[in-house]
Amino acid sequence: MKQTIILAGATGFIGRWIIEEFQDDYQIIALSRKKVKTNPNEKIIWRTVDLYSMSSTEKALQGGDIAIYLVHSMQPSTRLNQGKFEDTDLLLADNFSKSALKNKLKQIIYLGGILPKDKHQISNHLLSRYEVEKTLGNRSTPLTAIRAGIIIGPGGSSFKIVTSLVKNLPVMGCPQWTKSENQPIDVFDILSVIKQCIGNPKTYDKKIEIGGKEIMTYMELLQKTSKIMQKKRLIFSMPIFTVGLSKWWVSIFADSNINFVSPLVESLKHRMIPSDEYSNLYSINFTPIETSIKRALNQKPPILPSFFQVRNEKNTVRSVQRIYNPGKHNAQWVAKHYPIWLSKRFAGLINPRFDGSFLRFYLLGIMLLELELIEDRSSPNRQLFYITGGLLAKRTDLGWLEFRSILDNEYVITAIHEYVPRLPWVIYKLTQAKLHLFVMKKFENYLKSLKT
Repeated sequence: MKQTIILAGATGFIGRWIIEEFQDDYQIIALSRKKVKTNPNEKIIWRTVDLYSMSSTEKALQGGDIAIYLVHSMQPSTRLNQGKFEDTDLLLADNFSKSALKNKLKQIIYLGGILPKDKHQISNHLLSRYEVEKTLGNRSTPLTAIRAGIIIGPGGSSFKIVTSLVKNLPVMGCPQWTKSENQPIDVFDILSVIKQCIGNPKTYDKKIEIGGKEIMTYMELLQKTSKIMQKKRLIFSMPIFTVGLSKWWVSIFADSNINFVSPLVESLKHRMIPSDEYSNLYSINFTPIETSIKRALNQKPPILPSFFQVRNEKNTVRSVQRIYNPGKHNAQWVAKHYPIWLSKRFAGLINPRFDGSFLRFYLLGIMLLELELIEDRSSPNRQLFYITGGLLAKRTDLGWLEFRSILDNEYVITAIHEYVPRLPWVIYKLTQAKLHLFVMKKFENYLKSLKT
């Protein structure tokens, strides 16, 4: 009987190739935020999921044996997304880890990035990958963490930046970070390693770093790619470009969104050479870099199903903030003390009342927001409130607030999801949205001031 793989991040670069290459050996349940309209491949079961929702994630993981997690949250999912992608990634990973445990999955396989061993401060992108890895592995479901550098293959977004630069720039003055070394790896080599890890107890709770046959700088990768593309390009080193300037430079000439490019460029300053530890857990003949580049240039990625457009409320808000919690207080404690602190900090202006079931916020006797504690979906490490009323809420059947303990209570995440404000959009962005961030920052300062 075939094992059932739950594939999170199924529509991305690696996810598409996993479907293509694994479909004959495994039953694949592919997860997507969008509902499938037409599915050309009847072997694959597609499930609609909202990974921000614990209940939706739990339902999506039902019937699985192994989960492969390929999720990154760099793209906004609401009209206004307040918060850093690394905080959102943490929340999604925590949802997934809890749901995997509840569904008694046998293993989670996570594909992240190689952690640098140089003296540079680790980039936010790579630090986020590491935090996601820790979060996925902090429960009893065994985690196999595969760390890789640049992955080259048809449809790969990182390598697409390289090819776009070669196409668009006859002359390239390369910043100093392009001299950092990496070991690019072929997507099919990654797939081979993943397949060898599936259901393999030897890989449980192991961290596997992997790279291709050759060590090269990013500048050398540009030069090699231009040669294979038969583009005569003058590529030379320039000391004047900072990482900050490079983000804009790459975004413009690679025709890529700055929000996508920025974290990737920050990561490229590191020397990304894998450790040989745990290399005995897989066996592989690595693909030569020239073969990888040629295949990436000439082969088309697998075709995805067509999807319905997600029809959400137009003016929805998601706001995710990570709060440093030196006292290691759990989410239940934080949620209880938040209205107490708020009433003292803004005495006479905002008057919150919590009766154990409903948390209500008043201004001059007018109820601004009403939140209902959902006890059967809450725990000491997660407090869930539905938005059920108040002058500032346009809809009371949509949206929720949560307090979430993460990374062994070192931080608490406060998150508002699918909130629809009553205020006109421009006014909301200039007032209520900014006030929320201000309040959360002040609350963090309060938690920092408390003794353990």
